[in-house]
Amino acid sequence: MKNEKFAATLSVGDAAYTYYPIEQIAGSEKLPYALKVLLENVLRNAETPEAAADLAKRVIEAGCAGEVGSEVEFSPARVLFQDFTGVPVFVDFAVMREACASLGGDPAKINPQIPCDLVIDHSVIADVAGCSCAMEKNMELEFQRNGERYNFLKWAQESFENVRIVPPGAGICHQLNIEQFARVAMTSEAAGVKTSAGENPTVYFDTLVGTDSHTPTANGIGVLGWGVGGIEAEAAALGQPITTLVPKVVGVRLTGKLAEGVAAMDVALTFAKMLREKGVVGCFVECFGPGLDSLNATQRTCISNMTPEYGSTCTLFPVDEQTLAYLRLTGRSEEQVALVEQYAKAQGFWNDPAAPERVYADVLELDLGSVKRSIAGPSRPHDRIWLDEAQERFRGICADRGLDLGKKVTVDVNGQTCELSHGALAIAAVTSCTTATDPSMMLTAGLVAKKAAEAGLAPKPWVKCILAPGSRATELLLERAGLLDGLRQLGFYTCGFGCMSCIGNSGPVLPQLHDIADDLELASVLSGNRNFEGRISPDVSQNYLGAPATVIAYSLAGTMDVDLTTAELGKRADGTPVHLADIWPTNEEVAELLAKFATQELYEEGSRGLYDGDAAWQQLGSEPSDTFAWDADSTYVRRAPYFDGMGAEPEPAAPIADARALAFLGDFITTDHISPAGSIAPDSPAAKYLKERGVAPADFNTYGARRGNHEVMMRGTFANVKLANKLAEGKKGGWTRDFLNGQVTPLFDAAMDYEQAGVPLVVVAGKMYGSGSSRDWAAKGPMLLGIRAAFAESFERIHRSNLIGMGIMPLQFAEGESAESLGLDGSEQYTVGAVDFSHGLPEPRVVDVTAKKADGSAVAFKATVRVDTPTEGKYFENGGILQYVLRQLAK
Repeated sequence: MKNEKFAATLSVGDAAYTYYPIEQIAGSEKLPYALKVLLENVLRNAETPEAAADLAKRVIEAGCAGEVGSEVEFSPARVLFQDFTGVPVFVDFAVMREACASLGGDPAKINPQIPCDLVIDHSVIADVAGCSCAMEKNMELEFQRNGERYNFLKWAQESFENVRIVPPGAGICHQLNIEQFARVAMTSEAAGVKTSAGENPTVYFDTLVGTDSHTPTANGIGVLGWGVGGIEAEAAALGQPITTLVPKVVGVRLTGKLAEGVAAMDVALTFAKMLREKGVVGCFVECFGPGLDSLNATQRTCISNMTPEYGSTCTLFPVDEQTLAYLRLTGRSEEQVALVEQYAKAQGFWNDPAAPERVYADVLELDLGSVKRSIAGPSRPHDRIWLDEAQERFRGICADRGLDLGKKVTVDVNGQTCELSHGALAIAAVTSCTTATDPSMMLTAGLVAKKAAEAGLAPKPWVKCILAPGSRATELLLERAGLLDGLRQLGFYTCGFGCMSCIGNSGPVLPQLHDIADDLELASVLSGNRNFEGRISPDVSQNYLGAPATVIAYSLAGTMDVDLTTAELGKRADGTPVHLADIWPTNEEVAELLAKFATQELYEEGSRGLYDGDAAWQQLGSEPSDTFAWDADSTYVRRAPYFDGMGAEPEPAAPIADARALAFLGDFITTDHISPAGSIAPDSPAAKYLKERGVAPADFNTYGARRGNHEVMMRGTFANVKLANKLAEGKKGGWTRDFLNGQVTPLFDAAMDYEQAGVPLVVVAGKMYGSGSSRDWAAKGPMLLGIRAAFAESFERIHRSNLIGMGIMPLQFAEGESAESLGLDGSEQYTVGAVDFSHGLPEPRVVDVTAKKADGSAVAFKATVRVDTPTEGKYFENGGILQYVLRQLAK
C-alpha cells in the first residue's frame, strides 16, 4: 500500500475500506472543498510519504492564504473522451501496442491504466430536421461519413481493457457521465484494481479529466474534473500525473431560491456574466450557502456545465441529500449511495452549514431569487440579457452594427410568401449538454410545445427546428410524460443524440435563407453553451443561448425582434390571442410530471444496451486483436510515426545544429493559431493530400473529423488564416520562407524540404507562446513537421508541458531579452548547446545558443531550458511522454 502512514479504515455498513483522511493534515479544515480533493489526491498518489507531505504542505499553504500556490501532481480517477478528441488518443495507443511488440514486449500490456469512457457524440449532424425520419437519416449519413473512424473505435472498444466506448445514437458524454459513469466516491475495485489478500479496497474521491471543455458538468454532483488537451488526457489514461498549480478558489455564496418559471439555464447565464466580470480565469469556483438546498443535482450540473464560458477550471458543488437523491434516481446501488454519504462526511466534503468556515480567495454573493428568465448573445455566452429586455437589446445591437430594421426581404417557403428582416430566426435548437442534463427544463419545453400545439400555434415556416436530447432517458421522459407528440406537431422531432448545433453541427439552413444570408443578419436560438459568431451556422450572424422552453417560444415568433413577454404569439381557432404566459407551465405542473415519470426504472430502461450500438455499429468489421490492422487506403485513421526507430533504452537526442526557423512569430500566439481546426481549405496542402487519394472536395470533412490522420493534421499545422509568420512577407496563414530555395512557400512544403535536407527546425516567438486552450495537435503537429525547439519570451504553462510531452525543447530568452532585442529576424541558423537530462532536470539549466547570420556574423545568447521538474526531464530524455510510458510498460 502506497503512503501507508496516511491511510486509515472507513467502515460503511458491513464493508470496510482503506482511505486517506485529510483531517490528519493541520489546516485542512479551512480548505475549500476543491482543495480537499487535491489534498487527498497527493496523500494517496505521491511517490513517497516524504513527497506526499511536501505536496500536502503546498496545498495547505496556498489554500489557507487564498493564493495561487506552487505546482502539485494530480492523478484523476477516470478520463472522459468524446470521439473527435478521442480518436487520435486511441490511435496513439494502437501504435504503442505495435511498438511494444517490436521492443519484444507483450502488446496486450498496453492499456489505459485507469478507467476511460469515450462517447461518440460529436459527429452527428442535423442534416435532416422537422420530420419523423430525421434521426434515421442523420445516423445513416453519420455512418457514411465516419465509417473508417467508427470501425477503428469499435476495434478499440473490443481490444483495450479499462475502456468503455458508447456507440453513436446514445447521448452526450457529459450527460452520460452524470447519469451512468460518475461514482462520486470511487473504489479501487471499481477501477479494476485487485485487492490483495488481507487488505481492504481503497475508497477515494471520484475525479476526472476530459477531452472536452465542458467536462466540469460533473462538478454539479460533487465530482471534481475539468477539460484538458489530448496529450494530458493520454498521460492521465496511461497512469501519469498531471501537473497543476494549486489554484485560487473563488466561492459563490448562494441564498434564496429561484422564482416561478426561472430555470437553471437562467442561473448558468447569470453565473457566466457575474464571473466573467469578476475575472476567474484559471481559478477554481465552488458554491456554498443556504441557497444550495433549493437547487437539485441536475440544476447544479447545468450551472457547472457553463464553467468554460467564464474561464474558470471548475464550478464545484459539495455532496448533500440532493446528490444522493440523484444517484438513487439514476440507478446507483444503495451500497454505493451509502459509501458516497459516509466518505463525503468523513472527508469534510458534505454540505454542512455547521462546518468550520472555509478560506476563499474571494467570495461573491448571488440571491437566486434575483435571477430572471434570460438569454445571452449575440456571440458571447456571458452577455446575458433579461428576457423582458431582449427586444430592446437586439435593436441596440442592430443599431451598433448599422443595420436597418426597416429592410425587408421576401422569400417563398413551401408556397408561402414570407417577409423577413434582420433577426429572422433560421435555427431553433433544443440541444447540448447544458440544458438536457436537467429534466425539469426539458419537461418545461415539452409542456410549452404541447400547449402551443393545442392552441393551434406553430413555428414560423422559415425556422429549422432541431431536437437533440442528451440521453435516451431524456427522450423517454418526454415520451412517458406525453410531451413528444406536442414537440413533433411543432416540428421538433429528435434529430439524433449528440451535441449538434452547440458545436456547429446544425446542418444546412433552408436554401431560401442561405440565399439571403448576405443581405440580412439571420439569428439562431439554442439551449447550448457556446454561441460564438459563425459557430452555429456559417449563414447565421447572431446566436442566442436560452432555456429549452425559451427556444420553443422563439420558434413560434420566428424572429429576435420581439418581446416574448408581451407579444401575441398567435391566435386560437376562436380568435383569442395567445401569449407566452398562456402556454408557459407552472413550477407545480412540471414538478408533478417529474415526480410521476422521472423514476429509477426510466433511467434503467434509458441506459439499456448503452454499449451495444445499432445494427450499423454491430455490422462494423473489426475483430478484437492485440494490434490494429491499418487500412492503407484510409484517409481518416493512419498509423502515426511517433515510435518509429525507437529502441528499448533512450538515446541522447541529436544536437540542434544549424537549425532553421520554420516560423518567426509575435506575442500571444495561441494554440488556435497552431492547431488545425475547422474546414479544410481547397487550396491547402491537406486538400492536395486528400485529392491525391481520390477524396472529392465535398467529402473533405473537417480537421476535427480527421484528427486520427496525422498526415492531414500536420499539413494543417500553423495554417490558421489569421497567423502572421514574419518570414512569409505579409502573407497570412500557413506560409513561410524556405531558406533552401529562398521562396515563400506553404509551410508544410518547406518543412518537408528541410526534412529531406536533414535540417532541424525551430520556432521563434514572443510572449505567452501557446496561450489559449490546451490542444494536443499544437504540439503534435510541430513535432511531426520536424521542429526540435521553440524559443519564446514566455510560455503558457500547459502548452509548455505539451511541447515537452512531444519531445520539443522549450527555450526561454533571458529576462529582458527577446528576438527583437537580440536583432534576430528568423533568417539565422540556430545552434543550441548540448543538454543532459539523465538526472531528470536539465544540465545545464541555462544553455548557450548561437544564431549565425547569412553574412557570417553571429548572435550569441543564453536561453533557459524550461523543463522544470524531474518528471518532465524523464519525458524529454525519452523523446516524449508516450515513449517514456511505452518503455515502462514494455519492461
